[in-house]
Amino acid sequence: MKVYRPATVAIGVVLVLLGGIVRLGDPDAVFEDPSRIVTHGAIGEDVAYGDSQVTVTRVAFTKSFIPRDSSDAKVVQTKGVFVAVEYDVVRGADDPGSTNVSLKTEAGSVYRPVTEGIDSGIPFPAAGFAQTGGFVFEVNPSDLAGLTFYVEPVLFFNTLAYDLSIDLGVPSEDIAQRSIERAGEEYLLIKPEIRVAS
Repeated sequence: MKVYRPATVAIGVVLVLLGGIVRLGDPDAVFEDPSRIVTHGAIGEDVAYGDSQVTVTRVAFTKSFIPRDSSDAKVVQTKGVFVAVEYDVVRGADDPGSTNVSLKTEAGSVYRPVTEGIDSGIPFPAAGFAQTGGFVFEVNPSDLAGLTFYVEPVLFFNTLAYDLSIDLGVPSEDIAQRSIERAGEEYLLIKPEIRVAS
């Protein structure tokens, strides 16, 4: 077994730290990661995710919701507002891998799904199949401008990644407030359904 001298280890650590400092000194290298491809879309639009496809089919603002796994139909309420996002995915031949989903706003807020017993990402079916499903997010009613649904891969290696950014049609706080005023009293989270892709 080869033992490295402390001086050799120290030089290696210094070189790694210098590399990090140089990277932070170039904002483009930090914020514009060349290994990530972001595909943009809108509600109802079929958006490519590798050779698979993701479509946000419906967005609903609601004051409360019933979890799909709730045997006693217990209603979950909030002091803010819930945003339900329903999706349809078609799986291609390549494995899309694991994903994380979130809602992001123009101001930089990030919201994660709140439903217990639900994946934090889209569970893609087997190749050649399609699946519908949905997520519920608890959001701040005063910070919804630019509301966007993001799908990001869970990366274990530094490889080319596909991110999705789907505009949910809330361009301003005025539009957001109108959507909240028309929010439904209750939303029943849909159960995932798998079918053969057409």
